[in-house]
Amino acid sequence: MFNGDLKKLAKLLKEHHLMISTAESCTGGLVASMLTDISGSSEYLAESHVTYANFAKHKYLGVSNEILDTFGAVSPECARAMAEGLQKLSGCDIALCTTGIAGPAGGTKDKPVGLVYISVYFNGKTTVKKYLFNPHIPRKTMKMTFAKAAIKEALDCIQTIRQ
Repeated sequence: MFNGDLKKLAKLLKEHHLMISTAESCTGGLVASMLTDISGSSEYLAESHVTYANFAKHKYLGVSNEILDTFGAVSPECARAMAEGLQKLSGCDIALCTTGIAGPAGGTKDKPVGLVYISVYFNGKTTVKKYLFNPHIPRKTMKMTFAKAAIKEALDCIQTIRQ
């Protein structure tokens, strides 16, 4: 199922001559890595950033300190700012971003392990989706789960708008 999503996304990006960029926190570059698993990815992958630390989100993506201080890095507000900042930085057609808590540590009652926000900027619109996955799965599996969800969100966004 997942490889099908990745292949569909790559095909749509190529067919419509769209360039995608990624900014990843909790996935640490896995989304970009997956995008490059398809031969010819230089036709659609513009650039990728791992903005794990808050200062990197601020420095490279322009996420305001106010957002980071008020809502935190793992928030829909931060995810939205990441996508919009990435689009401004890269000039890409699609900005795809992840921010979440992969665990096993770092979770709280309000922001548990397994929480991820995925944002997609496309055609002047930013969508943010919240996922909450099983907090007991291993960290590497969690990161891969987050990355697969991000690929699916990008695909869904493009398919919805392109219909």
